[in-house]
Amino acid sequence: MLALLFLAVIVAVGRLRGLLAVVALAISAAVIVLFVLPAIVTGAPGALVGVIGAFAIVFVILYPVHGPNLRTTAALIGTLCGILITAAISVAAVAATRLSGLGDEAAGLLSGVADGIDFRGMLTCAIIIAGLGVLNDVTITQASAVWELRAAAPHLDRREIARRAMRIGRDHIASTVYTIAFAYAGASIGVLILLVLTDRPLLATLTSDDLVTEIVRTLCGSIGLVLAMPITTWIAAAFLPAVDSHSDRPAP
Repeated sequence: MLALLFLAVIVAVGRLRGLLAVVALAISAAVIVLFVLPAIVTGAPGALVGVIGAFAIVFVILYPVHGPNLRTTAALIGTLCGILITAAISVAAVAATRLSGLGDEAAGLLSGVADGIDFRGMLTCAIIIAGLGVLNDVTITQASAVWELRAAAPHLDRREIARRAMRIGRDHIASTVYTIAFAYAGASIGVLILLVLTDRPLLATLTSDDLVTEIVRTLCGSIGLVLAMPITTWIAAAFLPAVDSHSDRPAP
C-alpha cells in the first residue's frame, strides 16, 4: 500500500516527469540487482563496479527524465566528474583508515557464506552508489539554475551567470550536506545508541569500525558532491548559447 501511495503521489504531482522518474528508478534498481551485486559477489574490484554501475544509472536517469539537451548534458558531465572524485577519495579513505568493510551484521553474515567478496571493495562501491542520488540532484539543479538565469537576464555574459549560479549552489550545498549527514545518522541510529550505551572511552568510540565507516561514508560523499557543484556550474555556463548584443537575446 505504501508503494501504491508513493506511485500515486509521484504521478499526481510530477505527472509525466514523475512517471518517467519511477521508470528510471526501476531500471536503476535492475542495474544494481543484475550487475552491481553479482559483480561484488564474484570478487570484482568494488570501486570499478561502483563507477560502472553509477555511470550506467546516471545515463538511464538523466536523458529519459530530463530530456536530451545541453542542460542535461552539462548535468551529466558534472555528475560523472562527481562520481569519479567520490570513487578516488573513497578508495584512499578506506585504505588509510584500514576499514575492514565488516562493520555491520549483514557484512559479517556474508563473510561466512561468500568467500570471494572483497569487503573493502564492497564498502567503496556502497559509498559511490549511496551518494549518487544527492549528487544528481545538485548537478541537475545547478544546470537548471544557469539556464534560468540566462532566460531571466539574457544580457549577462557566461562568467557573470556562472558567478550568480555559484551563489545559488552554495546555499544548495549547505543544505545538502546536512541531508547526507542526517541520512547516514538515521540509517545507523542503532549503532550510535549502542556506542553510547557501552560506556567506552571517547577515543575508542571514535575509532570503532562501525562509527568510522559512517564518518567515511559521509565525508567521501560530501566531498564529491561539493566539488561537482562548481564543475557543473561552469560546464553549464560554457554550454550556454551566445548572446546577440543587438537584441540582448540568445543567438540561434
